[in-house]
Amino acid sequence: MKNKKSLMAVAGIVVVALAAGVIYQQVGNKTDKYPSRDINMVVPWNPGGSTDLTGRALADAMGKSMGTNIVVTNTPGSGGSVGSLTVQKAEKDGYNILANGMLALTAMPVLGYTETTQKDWDFYLATFTPNVLAVRKDSPYQTAQELLDAMEANPNAITDGTGGMGSGGHLGIEVLCAETGLTYKHVPYEGGGKAITAALAGEVDFTSQLLVEMQDMFISGDMRALANFTAEDITLENGTVIPSILKFVPSLESKLPMGETTGIAVPKGEPDYVLEALDKAFDEALKSEDFLKFCETKGFIVNGMGRQEAAAYVDKLASTVTWTLYDCGVAAISPEEFGISR
Repeated sequence: MKNKKSLMAVAGIVVVALAAGVIYQQVGNKTDKYPSRDINMVVPWNPGGSTDLTGRALADAMGKSMGTNIVVTNTPGSGGSVGSLTVQKAEKDGYNILANGMLALTAMPVLGYTETTQKDWDFYLATFTPNVLAVRKDSPYQTAQELLDAMEANPNAITDGTGGMGSGGHLGIEVLCAETGLTYKHVPYEGGGKAITAALAGEVDFTSQLLVEMQDMFISGDMRALANFTAEDITLENGTVIPSILKFVPSLESKLPMGETTGIAVPKGEPDYVLEALDKAFDEALKSEDFLKFCETKGFIVNGMGRQEAAAYVDKLASTVTWTLYDCGVAAISPEEFGISR
């Protein structure tokens, strides 16, 4: 009887040990083999905009670093919130990541699109591109001053096509109008690419979208750049000079540079092994020859920031963006409701 009990005890120990080994192997495999399949990168805007361009460049560079494919899926709608919420609600296993512009993402809660804020994400910031006031080549507006004068003479009548409510283009014109007291008629589109196409077609009088989305058209002469939202003039590769908006609105200096910072984000709560893998891949992507060449060719400024540095940057940006929208009356929800201080 005693021997039987001893055998049962030994058997129990063996079962526990085997079970522990299986669990350890499963956890170890899950950790060691990430990523073991394709990763989905959601871009919450249509193709062709600055977010889409940066997202695809990062997907290519990071995918090579991680030894997998990062497949880009465009999911536009509701100021970028449709795609953003898709990633936010997905399983936290590292296989769904978001590529987005930080102006758009931080604006979502006060615009009523989401109840999540920047504090619900871990960020990796990659590129910056400034806003540009631009018109089609046959526009009657030859200079930024002529456009601003027209806005003053025709309140709420001069039309601006942007990538949507809370997009980088929308935020840029709102900051300008808040400073000058000018008004305009907002015509939102689903993404910067469509807004620029509308400006080219004459559907709108101008666009306040982003430099990288229009640079090729400035070089070809199909569009005319009137002013950029940095403190310095910008000279394109063909010699075209885009004057600083400060030449027309000097009081904007404290608000500049104004434009879109783009990168990737994952919801808070991803496993450490996922974050560590993304940390490494992102760092390697920013140093890759292909990514740096892409930024140089397209006119992006590389402003790489990992998770810790990016968190502080986006927190500060969220304050500027949300309070600007609220003070201008574009946002009906106070940033205070989300704990965002002025």
